[in-house]
Amino acid sequence: MNDTLNRLAALLEQRKSADPQTSYVAKLYAQGMDSILKKVGEEATETILAAKNDDKQHLIYETADLWFHTLVMLAQAGLKPQDILDELARREGLSGITEKAARLETND
Repeated sequence: MNDTLNRLAALLEQRKSADPQTSYVAKLYAQGMDSILKKVGEEATETILAAKNDDKQHLIYETADLWFHTLVMLAQAGLKPQDILDELARREGLSGITEKAARLETND
């Protein structure tokens, strides 16, 4: 899985310099973070509806769209999939309640 994410992340980085007239991702980047966030929100809603409707194939498609647009968002923010995987690895084996409380203490 990590290889797929890394290849996709590299492709998304390349698209930053592509022509927005010929690349959907380049067009998203050109429109800015607000447009990217709008797409993430739309795809999240569609994913939720697919899950609610118990349509497994549609859920796969919509989750792929959500992950894709989330990766675009991360790239726009200067982050890589590995940053998220590292955070998930850090949390592994921790209680979600304890981990969240520790983050809240750090932000105070």
